[in-house]
Amino acid sequence: MQVFHIRYRNTQGVLMRILNAVSRRGLDLTSVNAQPVTEHHEVTLLLDVTEKQVGQLYREWHSIVDVLGVRSSVGLHGAGEAEWVPLPPGAAGLPPQSSRAALA
Repeated sequence: MQVFHIRYRNTQGVLMRILNAVSRRGLDLTSVNAQPVTEHHEVTLLLDVTEKQVGQLYREWHSIVDVLGVRSSVGLHGAGEAEWVPLPPGAAGLPPQSSRAALA
């Protein structure tokens, strides 16, 4: 498993082109997290790829005009484990009763 961090300018279609590079190769998007970072955005992808696929992805991502940088690292989580796990209700420190009252 490899974790890819891709910084990009948030212009129309850039995130779709980044994700298309993965889907065109038939790779499973195990985990995707996109968020703003200062004036740019960053998407983090968790993928199970070979060395050849890493080279292909790097080459394609660098050819996208609004991509500012690409880096990767080995994923620390085991196979089948998501890197981002949603928090259960009430995990933000509020008692569960208060969160239900807020929904009412």
